[in-house]
Amino acid sequence: MTDHAIRKVVIAGGGTAGWVVAAALSSQLGKLLEIVLVESDQIGTVGVGEATIPTHCAFHRYIGVNEQDFMRATQATFKLGIRFENWGQVGEDYFHAFGSIGKSSWVGSFESIWRAAGGEAGALDDYCLELKAAEAGKFGLGSKPALNYAYHLDASLYSQFLRKLSEQRGVRRVEGKISNVERDGETGELSALGLEDGTRIEGDFFVDCTGFRGLLIDKALGVGFEDWAHWLPMNSAWAVQTKSTEPPVPYTRSIAREAGWQWRIPLQHRTGNGLVYCDDYIDDEAARAQLEASLNGEMITTPRNIKFRTGRRKLPWSKNCLAVGLSSGFMEPLESTSIHLIQIAATRLVQMFPFDGINDAVASHYNRYMNEEVESIRDFLVLHYKVTQRSDSPFWRDRQAMDIPDSLAQRLELYRNSGILYQDGSDLFRTDSWVQVMHGQGLRSPAYHRFGHMMETENLESALRDMRGQISQTVAALPAHADFLRQYCATQDYP
Repeated sequence: MTDHAIRKVVIAGGGTAGWVVAAALSSQLGKLLEIVLVESDQIGTVGVGEATIPTHCAFHRYIGVNEQDFMRATQATFKLGIRFENWGQVGEDYFHAFGSIGKSSWVGSFESIWRAAGGEAGALDDYCLELKAAEAGKFGLGSKPALNYAYHLDASLYSQFLRKLSEQRGVRRVEGKISNVERDGETGELSALGLEDGTRIEGDFFVDCTGFRGLLIDKALGVGFEDWAHWLPMNSAWAVQTKSTEPPVPYTRSIAREAGWQWRIPLQHRTGNGLVYCDDYIDDEAARAQLEASLNGEMITTPRNIKFRTGRRKLPWSKNCLAVGLSSGFMEPLESTSIHLIQIAATRLVQMFPFDGINDAVASHYNRYMNEEVESIRDFLVLHYKVTQRSDSPFWRDRQAMDIPDSLAQRLELYRNSGILYQDGSDLFRTDSWVQVMHGQGLRSPAYHRFGHMMETENLESALRDMRGQISQTVAALPAHADFLRQYCATQDYP
């Protein structure tokens, strides 16, 4: 542990990652720290992480964001889950919704109760409020039970929104391109950032938000990268914005293609589109043509190609530097986890902030937490590819045949043999998420816990009918998503 007190934090890079960190630090520790963010208007950001998960709502409460102000500023819409199309078989679709499925017991999952009722139970989907509301295109606040939701947002506008909030709380922004990173000759810690115009920004603690370049964590400190391309082979994406052609739905669409998948994200003023693919199976121009041919509205931007590598930084916290966002790793946007990982990194930095000096024990604790959560997300993403039933192209045949992490293999074996799913403390995705993807793509265990058979058949069927009925009534009472947006947070651009 160094005895150098930490009072000045320098954030290298803006974008979503930089301004999320600035917002978190300034809202919780602003009176204790000097916070400086260095970014250049000349350097573009990836800026396509436009779908989120429900933890986003909790983060906004944490930093004191008014929901309606945020949604107007970012042209946001509500999100109840993801509709996966062509992932199990071509022509089939399913929802991964944010809510709970039925009512589980400490003894076992709701799936076991549902299985005990046999053919009288209806579809498992009928027991998830968020799923049925998404299918119906409905959304509202104040329902009982309340909807579990997230957002679709304009990433560039979100960065601007957080910048304004952070600057109001004392964060100082410095315009400039970083030309060099200085290190202390004795400790090896970072000491200052040098800018192209000769400005020198000293600091006690540095946050690397420089994206895939990793100027601090990689170029200066040489922290290695663990490549996960053998499990998540996507390495390219085309992204483009189009005019909206229909009212926004309260869900993201993920449409599997021959060598990857396409996203469609509805905002108030436009639609975000993209194709994520592996260029071992389709070249860039063919991928671009495939995306453009599938668009519904007129393009309002030029398609942009993004190259990336899936994996993680081996030590996201090294010495007095923390890598956040793309500089810490990337796993592709399939389940909209990129912004969540930025927010959880910022939150844990606040919780573990090294006021009295850099402490190896704290850094190790942080790294263990982040690595465990990232690995659990990785396994959930790999699940989507591994359990596909598609065999219509080399890409999908290879995904079925690929080796998978031991941790995922153990989960799949346990479910196939016993019907048991579980959630560890580090798992972001609950068992309900796992069962929706597994069932949606054709994986169903023949085994299940028999505790549901303890109930009389008539009583069990009646209880399940009541659950379905309550969900149907709640959905019927909700307004259309587009109508709710119009009265709650619509901007001038909203039709």
